[in-house]
Amino acid sequence: MKYKRVLLKLSGEVLAGGKGHGIDFETALSLANEIKECVNLGYEISIVVGGGNFWRGKSNEYMDRATSDYIGMLGTVMNALALGDAFKQLDVPVRVQTGVEMRQIAEFYIKDRAIRHLEKGRVVIFGCGTGSPFFSTDTAAALRAAEINADVLIKATKVDGVYDKDPKKHEDAKKYDKITYIDVLNKKLNVMDSTAISLCMEENIPIIVFNILKKGNLKEVLKNQSIATIIEK
Repeated sequence: MKYKRVLLKLSGEVLAGGKGHGIDFETALSLANEIKECVNLGYEISIVVGGGNFWRGKSNEYMDRATSDYIGMLGTVMNALALGDAFKQLDVPVRVQTGVEMRQIAEFYIKDRAIRHLEKGRVVIFGCGTGSPFFSTDTAAALRAAEINADVLIKATKVDGVYDKDPKKHEDAKKYDKITYIDVLNKKLNVMDSTAISLCMEENIPIIVFNILKKGNLKEVLKNQSIATIIEK
């Protein structure tokens, strides 16, 4: 087992499934089942969820940015709770932690408590991003990965890795099997925002980018990174 403690970054759009907006619970159940298989193999799985299926802060140019970002955080909490419920239906022990205190519905994020949950075989879902505006959920994923001493950050996408240009628009797009953090930044490949990439580079946390839409890919990518792109030094 090359990577035992895993931080999985899920976008809100993935949870929307074919609907494109909101939560498709069948998709949430399917994702939870894929993650359950990995937990059963002994992996410690934590998840940072985005909120783009409900709200995108930067797109609301007429609203105060901080207020818009806080609304986005609430979207991530809805996704975290829905995904948490999917795990419960599959009898997977799970805890939802949020970066903004919401005692009635979730635990407040405490690093040591999150680590303890993982050591006990529980899935931990992080909502509210970093808990502060002006930071993306990609940055939150890198931050939580560093805090819990994750072995790897895995970014779930709709494509099977990192390309030199959009493979949906360009037939000659080249996929990278491996690439360095610096090259990702210099080539502006938009895998994650620059703050997230820089933090992973500083803490030497490898990033794996893979296609979450293909069934069984998460388990496969943990065993064999050749079906994805790995970003490291």
